[in-house]
Amino acid sequence: MLEKKPNILFIMADQMKSSILKMYSEIGIECPQLEKLAREGVLYQNAFTPHPLCVPARTSMMTGKYPHKTGCRRNETLMPENELHAFKIWKKLNYVTGLIGKNHCFDKQSDLDLFDVRLEISHRGLPRGGYKGENIGNKGMEWIVDEKLINEANNNRLEMGIWDKTQFSSDTPEELFPTSLITKQTEKFLEEYSAGEFGKTDNPFSLWVSFPDPHEPYIAPSRYVNMFPSEKVVLPNNREDEFTDGTAPERNRLLYKILKHNTNSEEEIRSQISVYQAMTKFIDDGIKKIIEKLDTLGLKENTIIVFTSDHGDFMGEHGMTVKGGVFYDCLVKVPLIISWPNGKFDTGVIDESMVNTIDILPTLLFLQGLGDFKNLGKGWTNNNQKKDKFLNEYEMRSFDGKLLPSITNSKPSEVAFSEYGAGGPQYKLEDLNKINKPYGHKTLLETLWARESEGKRRMVRTKDWKYITDINAKGHTISSAIDGGPGDIDELYDLKNDPWELYNIAQNPKYKEVIVQMKEHLLEWMIDTEDYKPVEIPNKIGINF
Repeated sequence: MLEKKPNILFIMADQMKSSILKMYSEIGIECPQLEKLAREGVLYQNAFTPHPLCVPARTSMMTGKYPHKTGCRRNETLMPENELHAFKIWKKLNYVTGLIGKNHCFDKQSDLDLFDVRLEISHRGLPRGGYKGENIGNKGMEWIVDEKLINEANNNRLEMGIWDKTQFSSDTPEELFPTSLITKQTEKFLEEYSAGEFGKTDNPFSLWVSFPDPHEPYIAPSRYVNMFPSEKVVLPNNREDEFTDGTAPERNRLLYKILKHNTNSEEEIRSQISVYQAMTKFIDDGIKKIIEKLDTLGLKENTIIVFTSDHGDFMGEHGMTVKGGVFYDCLVKVPLIISWPNGKFDTGVIDESMVNTIDILPTLLFLQGLGDFKNLGKGWTNNNQKKDKFLNEYEMRSFDGKLLPSITNSKPSEVAFSEYGAGGPQYKLEDLNKINKPYGHKTLLETLWARESEGKRRMVRTKDWKYITDINAKGHTISSAIDGGPGDIDELYDLKNDPWELYNIAQNPKYKEVIVQMKEHLLEWMIDTEDYKPVEIPNKIGINF
């Protein structure tokens, strides 16, 4: 008798930066359930998103490929219909499949049909039309609360989208918040699965539990907000002249002009961070209930539990809130925890290697016994080739993601990458000046299309350094790090001495050799992932620049 394949419980938060958790940062809060999950599994200290926006990050996570491979480089470019992704594979394996929560990934009917259960809810309640990443209608289950009541309770969040000040403590009943609804619906799914409501219980499940918070609009139940008094909020380090001393790229200065805090009082900033913390704690409590239900039903032992986020949030860092197309750690560094009681790997491990959320899918497929992903393309070509050829050689070769270390025998990685931009013209401050003031969240949305499209920016991150360049710029010599070329100036941060990324030192010739080394990493990655034209680097360090 074949061993039953493991269940997959894929839990995702939206816009949760890693530093909001005490496990990752001194400014973070305690989240007991996530801390317990980390003790029972592996916590990745340096996990990065492939893209700092929702849809590109989610499609990449579900395919194990970078945005430039899928073509999903904007929030309006959802999963291509013919793309191989996680739920196509799991459905092929006869998994019971489900999505409960925020989608913003799938909109093609052929993909939506792959889900046995689909209950979508986002930042402002149930899908109401107008955005193709939110699909009206349920499948396989009904909401346990009347849908009209859900939307009425979330109408206030619809209005908050046009306000600059979007932090609130709410007296709306907790059970009507998306976090509570997703939690209860997930518990119901597990109960019905265990009772055989979705067919044979011999078939494992793969469930995507997707919380839409702590994404803006920032709002949480009063009980949770009261747990985090604003006067006790620890503010991140900032410097007043970061965007005025001539060292910041124009794209960063432009975003600061939209989202800057200098029009808000310190109390308002503290209040906003307080609500973000409350939303995070609310999610942690929901995860606790879900995992307890999993355990009560006897499902936990053979369930791989993944927790991560699609991207982060400024939340006070660099004097801003919300997100944008730049690469500070608060936006691209995300939490990542993987636990599996039946897994044959050490628990309570803190892995410090550089990993990416696109590594999750190939790792899960490896743990499911679907191929030797340590030798991509070779797993099905030896004498031990399996009869159940779920993934062919071409499919295994298509993944950009690698096997995560600590839960596999994969070699730890020393570098991580992220990207942004679809190759369009640069969006400049002079373009922003054509928009009515005051700037704020409304301006962020009005300029999103242009900012998503501009340039082809790539980030290279090691433990000690971060380098960012626009590969759409003319020429990619060291001089372009200094003069920027027609795109924008490069960025280089010394993370060992400047962990808050407050000083861009790319224009300092003192660091030209570091830039060469980072470009070497970038060149290798661009070739391996079949990216747009690779960067140019000098043949040797020490030549004349």
